[in-house]
Amino acid sequence: MKLKYNIDDKLPFGQMMLYAVQWFILGVAVVATSVFVATGTPGEKLFYAQKLFAIMGITGLLQVVVGHRMPLVVGPAAVLLVGVISSLGAGAESEAVYSSIALGGVLVALLTIGGAMRHVQRLFTPRIVVVILMLIAFTLSPVIKGLVFPAVATADEHLFGLVFTLVACPMMVVLNRTLGGVAKSLVIPIALVAGSVAYYIFFDVPEVVDSSMSLRGLFLSSFSFDWGLVVAFVICFVALLINDIGSIESLGSMLKTEGMDGRLKRGVRLTGVMNVVAGSMGVLGPVNFSMSPGVIASTGCASRRALIPATLLLTVCALSPDLIWVLTNIPNPVIGVILLFLMGTQLAASFEMLHSTRSVQSFADGLTIGLPLMMAMLFQLMPRGIVPEVIEPLVGNGFAMGVVVVIIMEHLVNRQK
Repeated sequence: MKLKYNIDDKLPFGQMMLYAVQWFILGVAVVATSVFVATGTPGEKLFYAQKLFAIMGITGLLQVVVGHRMPLVVGPAAVLLVGVISSLGAGAESEAVYSSIALGGVLVALLTIGGAMRHVQRLFTPRIVVVILMLIAFTLSPVIKGLVFPAVATADEHLFGLVFTLVACPMMVVLNRTLGGVAKSLVIPIALVAGSVAYYIFFDVPEVVDSSMSLRGLFLSSFSFDWGLVVAFVICFVALLINDIGSIESLGSMLKTEGMDGRLKRGVRLTGVMNVVAGSMGVLGPVNFSMSPGVIASTGCASRRALIPATLLLTVCALSPDLIWVLTNIPNPVIGVILLFLMGTQLAASFEMLHSTRSVQSFADGLTIGLPLMMAMLFQLMPRGIVPEVIEPLVGNGFAMGVVVVIIMEHLVNRQK
């Protein structure tokens, strides 16, 4: 892949800010799609969103500066979102749920001590990395569908989602091809602003909500451990670890980044530490997302420095309830269509990597890629209640199971002699 800026390149200030806007908008989209898990009064839900934005912004900044030092988006872990929804739905106490997240973060951080990470790192061959890139796009499909066509929406809102998809996606492709250099970074901001304005021309603007919480509500009032719940979240963190390693490894392979041993260990360790902080604050923990290859492929900019102002802005936003209210009220169909476009560019990047690494030279190679993708979709759509509750957060996570299947296919079932 031909890049205009590599991972450690310095950028002119104006260009850095334009690229930063794109990363910031993607960060907002990632965080905003998980805010619905908050419970309580409207003010408490808004304060939850503030804490979530702060955790993701700080984690992203630390990762870029002292962690893996790569251009990766940080967002709330989807597998923890599933775990929290399942646990609260089963009647678990909120303190016990988020205490389990904090404990899971401790376990992830401890895993980076010694040489355990080197053994894990060897698992990720080019074929597995390609599948991981594809899995993100495939397993996000239900989320994108739920954003573009919300379950609780009128027929007119569904029609808007359909029309905006049909209009905005081709337009973003055209702009991405015709705009040159740094101007490519304006594609997503243009779509977001135009889509939001169009949506609120036809539909009512939500009422403003004030956050009445104080700093005393910043952390959990007490830690509570339900050991059955702890076991369930340990399994969730197995999936989170697979996700985190896969995200770092896939981007490292795509960019041919040096020093991946150290980057992986630092990145995973920081993910663990910040999950401890997030759990202590009563919010979802962070993980490195694999959306970045799509952004890099569309803009040609892989410089991590563009994420510094983006993550700072995400963190500063958390201090303003009014601004958080605005950011969390970007229309779902608009966020969904932007994610749809980015996942399309991510698939394109994975196909390009498939070609450059010559990962498919036979039918067996193709099966190693195709079968995990199909099985991941099956696990993603699997009805709940089939397997014991303790392993359902893992088995029901299409991304994690897809990674498990491709590792088994690559190294055991379909191993090339």
